[in-house]
Amino acid sequence: MKHMSSTPRQGEVIGFQSVIEDALVRARTERFAERIWAKDASFWKTEGAHQKIIRNALGWLDVARTMSERVHELESFAGEIREAGFTHLMLLGMGGSSLCPEVFRRTFGRQENFPKLLVLDTTDPDTIAAFEQKIDLSKTLFIVSSKSGTTIEPLSFYRYFYDRVQREKGERAGENFIAITDPATLMERQATEHGFRKIFLNPADIGGRYSALSYFGMVPAALMGLDVRELLARAVRAVEECGASVPANENPGVRLGCILGALANVGRDKLTLITDGSISSLGLWVEQLIAESTGKEGKGIVPVANEPLGAPNVYGSDRLFVAIHAGAMNKDTDGALRAIESAGHPVVRRSLDDVYDLGAEFFVWEMATAVAGKFLGINPFDQPNVQESKDNTNALLDEFKKTGALPETAALVTEDDLKIYVTRQWAEEKFSDAKTATLSSVIAAHLARVHANDYIALLAYIQERDEHDRLLREIRTALRYKFHVATTTGYGPRFLHSTGQLHKGGAGNGVFIQLTDEDSTDLQIPGEPYSFSVLKQAQALGDFSSLEKRNRRAIRFHLGKDATAGLEKLLELVLEATGAAES
Repeated sequence: MKHMSSTPRQGEVIGFQSVIEDALVRARTERFAERIWAKDASFWKTEGAHQKIIRNALGWLDVARTMSERVHELESFAGEIREAGFTHLMLLGMGGSSLCPEVFRRTFGRQENFPKLLVLDTTDPDTIAAFEQKIDLSKTLFIVSSKSGTTIEPLSFYRYFYDRVQREKGERAGENFIAITDPATLMERQATEHGFRKIFLNPADIGGRYSALSYFGMVPAALMGLDVRELLARAVRAVEECGASVPANENPGVRLGCILGALANVGRDKLTLITDGSISSLGLWVEQLIAESTGKEGKGIVPVANEPLGAPNVYGSDRLFVAIHAGAMNKDTDGALRAIESAGHPVVRRSLDDVYDLGAEFFVWEMATAVAGKFLGINPFDQPNVQESKDNTNALLDEFKKTGALPETAALVTEDDLKIYVTRQWAEEKFSDAKTATLSSVIAAHLARVHANDYIALLAYIQERDEHDRLLREIRTALRYKFHVATTTGYGPRFLHSTGQLHKGGAGNGVFIQLTDEDSTDLQIPGEPYSFSVLKQAQALGDFSSLEKRNRRAIRFHLGKDATAGLEKLLELVLEATGAAES
């Protein structure tokens, strides 16, 4: 593997030069890079509470160099796991603990003579059962990955699979488990008690979404057979090129952050990520970093990942496109971007020499996000509204523990297996006579609430499958064609640890369609009175309650027992309401 001489290259943005130049001048005169590297918390916020959080969240600046000194440890442990005969790795995590490994899994695939990586980041019981069918429990190494060590999803995954392995191996079950967590967490204690094969303690001053280059990203990378030495070498080169003394215009992280922040402040706040070919999954990681870092205090950059490219006329004036590709860009993608650029939309092109440049790209985006946060006037290192949905979920689970059932809410409309639930306020305002409401009329009325510069988010608490991906894409395309607004999709509960912060803390310009279904399988969580299906339902209900509390424009469309058929019906209703589909 040859080492590249520079970080991924970035082309010039056509148009908006004066806005970008003003931002770069500000970055230079206010010494952005110098103050970030000095770990000056007052760069972002003056309040003491914010500064305390910030000071304990800047370890990402140093971790590439720190991890470079631990490559031998990672390579040695990867060799031990390979020699032990493990055929699969199953990472149990959420959000920042799972998205970087998921990018590695999708980008690199299985490496010869190394175990295959699977990433479990959903409480959907059908998915968990399907994962279990793919593996031999005795030959699988489970990677329990949780910064806090108390996150409900990875703890539940761990309890479930530890119980399964223990049935086969008894007291030796811990040999099939490792943990990645912060020091002195519940997870560290349980891993020690259960004799885990190894515990990796990550620096505590790194937030989950900034942890790609720490143990959270590098341990799975090493175990699946990637060249972590090269990944980190690329990252260290990016660290140097984003250094304190590098002028803003030549500093890739600061320059990208100036573009993101300055254009968001003039209304280009829908960051549309075009990730080409082999690195198509990178958008999932960037989406979390941007949404959770900037979506707060009534502000936010809305990341739009995996939205099919369209003709220039389907886009509103709120878009900023960032195209990232490894090697040559696909000709069709390049042609579509040129047309979009010619129509006056800003387009940033980032060119990676090969997939190992992901190591550099992670750092550049982390620096850019920190800089963009300065332009928005927010703290890019906290997540003040994430806990709200967790608290709602826990309250619902407490109710289940007491009564054996989750609280029931009456649907506004029920037709066969399909149901629509709406917020109380909207029901009173719009549907005083609920008997006249139909699926069709409610969908049409909900979509009538979409305005220019909004975004429409599909929040899918269903199994992630190719057929579901296809139908969700078709729904997004139809909505964009009609309303010329950005569209996003998130699978729940994954997105709660990603875009969920933006949904509650952002600018209030989202229109939400939550999707739920009835699970065909269920699995009990050992040590708890509830199952994975109940947990998933509680998470969906808790999320909807948060949206309702904040007066967000939201409905819940229950797809019934057949999620695929339910999505097909929703697509039909959307096409009926919009009157056309994009060709």
